[in-house]
Amino acid sequence: MLVLLLVLAAAGAGVWFGRHAATTGQHHSVAQHPAKPKPPPAQTVSHRHPTAQPPTRLLYGTPLLAGAHVRVHAPAAILVDADTGRVLWAERPHQRRKIASLTKIMTATLALREVPWQSEITVARSVTRVPLVREGLRTGEHVRAWKLFYALLLFSGNDDANQLAIASAGSVHAFLREMNAQARELGLRDTHYTSPSGIRDRGNYSTPWDLAALTRYAFRNPRFNQLVRTKEIHVRWVAPTNSKIYVNNNFLLRLYTGANGVKTGYTHESGWCLVASATKHGRRLIAVVLDSPNMYADARRLLNLGFSRS
Repeated sequence: MLVLLLVLAAAGAGVWFGRHAATTGQHHSVAQHPAKPKPPPAQTVSHRHPTAQPPTRLLYGTPLLAGAHVRVHAPAAILVDADTGRVLWAERPHQRRKIASLTKIMTATLALREVPWQSEITVARSVTRVPLVREGLRTGEHVRAWKLFYALLLFSGNDDANQLAIASAGSVHAFLREMNAQARELGLRDTHYTSPSGIRDRGNYSTPWDLAALTRYAFRNPRFNQLVRTKEIHVRWVAPTNSKIYVNNNFLLRLYTGANGVKTGYTHESGWCLVASATKHGRRLIAVVLDSPNMYADARRLLNLGFSRS
């Protein structure tokens, strides 16, 4: 049986009904002092990294292209140079907003560090009951970790997020503590997580600035880069499924020349959200748009602006 996991619309953590105000407040901060990355440890669980180096700035500067006219409909957005961390353009970059499945950028960042790529994971009963979107993990089945990472970042499965959280920290609650601790360590002062998937809007928020900073940090892991640039992957699965196809929900990978990441998100309260990246002429840019009526058009305009001024 071939299971085609293709989401043509809502990329991310499912849809909650009853839209509320997406903005939970505005606070100006500067993301500072990211931890120097370490290779994934051999053990499945290794929560502390005492040898990590003191962090340096992830993003900096006033927008270089502040006076440039660009038509972006997202109420909060940012464009940065992924290589240097220089801010190129911004609109309400420190405004806290709900981020839906963009949460999974942090989930992947931590889990890639804690869970060996080829390790075998037994699916816990609790992850099969998380709200949609789910890829359909079954209690007790044995899955290689790398398959869960592809499902997490391409298909955006909420069950995959919870299973990787449990494999990383022993429980979802323990993993949430690690997520919020990592945000503090990276200087993401306007970021807070209440689930590994982003399915819970309440109390789960970030900003364009913090998301761009986190993405720069995540790019330091080659496997994260490999995952988010993948358009589609076929994987073998245990019977009776036998095989699955994960298709990346980030259609910018097919719409924009040079696109190579990163993640989409949607809930009824967050609106459409996108962290996008692209490389041209050896230069990589990151664009973040939150609650956009047309996230791909907004991201394209920002990326075009950045590449036109290189």
